[in-house]
Amino acid sequence: MEFNEKLQELRRRRGLTQEELAGILFVSRAAVSKWESGRGYPNIDSLKAIAQYFSVSIDELLSGSELLTLAEEDKRQQTTHMRDVACGLTDCSAALLLFLPFFGQAAGDAVQAASLLTLTGKSPLLMAAFLAIVVALILSGLMTLALQRCTHPAWLRCKAWGSLALTAAGVLLFTLCRQPYAAIFLFVHLVIKAVLPAGKR
Repeated sequence: MEFNEKLQELRRRRGLTQEELAGILFVSRAAVSKWESGRGYPNIDSLKAIAQYFSVSIDELLSGSELLTLAEEDKRQQTTHMRDVACGLTDCSAALLLFLPFFGQAAGDAVQAASLLTLTGKSPLLMAAFLAIVVALILSGLMTLALQRCTHPAWLRCKAWGSLALTAAGVLLFTLCRQPYAAIFLFVHLVIKAVLPAGKR
């Protein structure tokens, strides 16, 4: 008997609905439905909670091949979590461009260092583009950190490529506008994101 069938049987023996079991395990009803239909497995914590609630061992719940599948899925989730945290924090650190002197501005015959918030002598359109890239990166980082458990396909695609695209656009913009320090700062971010393990997309 597979895990999904065992879970259904254990739940029905207790006279519980999927919604009631979800409440006991502190998960969504959709999660219980997914497990019982054989479309996925609970994570390690949920599996321990199921075993404890129904007074069975994990070995009784899962076959050997299911244990391997669960371990692989858990490893993928941990890799994705670490990547999300690293990418989110990296994107949020773009806020440093607002306050640290990464930009150059003309001061007579010399070039003076300035932060984005104190930068002058640039066209309003260019300043708007600079600010838009930085704010978009900060928002991308905050959303990546806040929505780590979101599994909607559109969000997963956006999360995977949106941050890279924004960073690459920032590197290109600052390079074309002759702001080398800001461009190098974002280029380092781009390299960090490129070498992180891919995780589950």
